[in-house]
Amino acid sequence: MVADGRRVKSNVISTQIPIHTLYGGVVPEIASRKHIERIDAVINEALSQADMKLGEVDAVAVTYGPGLVGALLVGVAEAKAIAYALGKPLIGVNHIKGHIAANYIEDITLTPPFLCLVVSGGHTHLIRVSDYDEYTIIGRTVDDAAGEAFDKVARAIGLGYPGGPKVEEAAKKGNAKAIRFPHARVEGNPYDFSFSGLKSAVLNYINGERMKGREIVSEDIAAAFQDAVVGVLCEHAGLAIDEFGDADLALAGGVAANKALREAVKNMCEDRGVRFHCPAIGLCTDNAAMIGSAGYYEYINGRRDGWDLNAVPQLKIS
Repeated sequence: MVADGRRVKSNVISTQIPIHTLYGGVVPEIASRKHIERIDAVINEALSQADMKLGEVDAVAVTYGPGLVGALLVGVAEAKAIAYALGKPLIGVNHIKGHIAANYIEDITLTPPFLCLVVSGGHTHLIRVSDYDEYTIIGRTVDDAAGEAFDKVARAIGLGYPGGPKVEEAAKKGNAKAIRFPHARVEGNPYDFSFSGLKSAVLNYINGERMKGREIVSEDIAAAFQDAVVGVLCEHAGLAIDEFGDADLALAGGVAANKALREAVKNMCEDRGVRFHCPAIGLCTDNAAMIGSAGYYEYINGRRDGWDLNAVPQLKIS
């Protein structure tokens, strides 16, 4: 439950990480089933924590993409049912806009325009937020997202799922200078990202060391890989700051919970005299509060969705 787009009255999270860990990653059908099992209980708990009745809400916001279609459909169906029963407005929210809006909750003074570096499991975007409903993508990944690369590297060095936190933990014990992994650049757009080559470089290194009979030091690989990802993200964000001249840069998305990334981007901003913004770690990973915040700004800008609202797994930001 979110009031005025900034004040969180309740934010209940039901995690599925222990279940998916058994399978080494997210199983879409299991995710959908667990959403169905838990969604009513989560809503009731959110109402209880906010000390509200369902009829007191002004509008119902829901993620309709991008994401796993089964899980999205569960949320959309529930939101439509509630909005219809109550006669309240239904507001479809882009998941990426939700991650950006988490910064509005964290810092109530943050207002557009600003630059936002969105780093998650499925997306890596560099976005200029001109207004609450005006977004321009100036850079994006052309292959793997940063979070996806974290998961793949984690599996390759035997860390398992979830990859991001486990690589970060292993990196603390490793030497980032022990291995030199590439910082890829995309021809034609200095702001675009590419992490597929970095992932391949890690796999090639592992295979090469094994063929030579050398010990694989997973902590060094994790540290060097993380250093390369963080380096590329900072380089591109720094270029955007220099070109566009915005006074604020925000970090968003699940990978924004990575402390090494947070610290590096913060230092880069300080070096350029730019204000740095980043949500609390609990607001970086997927949560309903960020969707409520984004939904509020869609609502005041006049968005209303009909009962034909559907899940859009490949939804683009616009």
